[in-house]
Amino acid sequence: MTPSAVLGLLDDAPLVVELVAVAVGIVVVSIPLAASMWAFLDCARRPAWVWAMARRGQVIWLCILGFGTITIVGGLLTAGWYLARVRPELARVEDGDIGA
Repeated sequence: MTPSAVLGLLDDAPLVVELVAVAVGIVVVSIPLAASMWAFLDCARRPAWVWAMARRGQVIWLCILGFGTITIVGGLLTAGWYLARVRPELARVEDGDIGA
């Protein structure tokens, strides 16, 4: 490899760095967005009777999750809370466990 060829590769280095930065940015934004979408769609698909038996408000959670996606941190926090705390409770009720 000639010295001019090595210098030519170095000219493309800023482009590679920029492409990597864009790819990392897309991943950083996509993970919270995917978690928020998962939580929102799970919330929307649960039957109304499950929400009533669990004494939770489906419309309230849909609003919380919808507005939480406006910011990355808000979406991640609201989706995380729903998926970790509310979803398991709803799943238990839907499976027939209505005990205290």
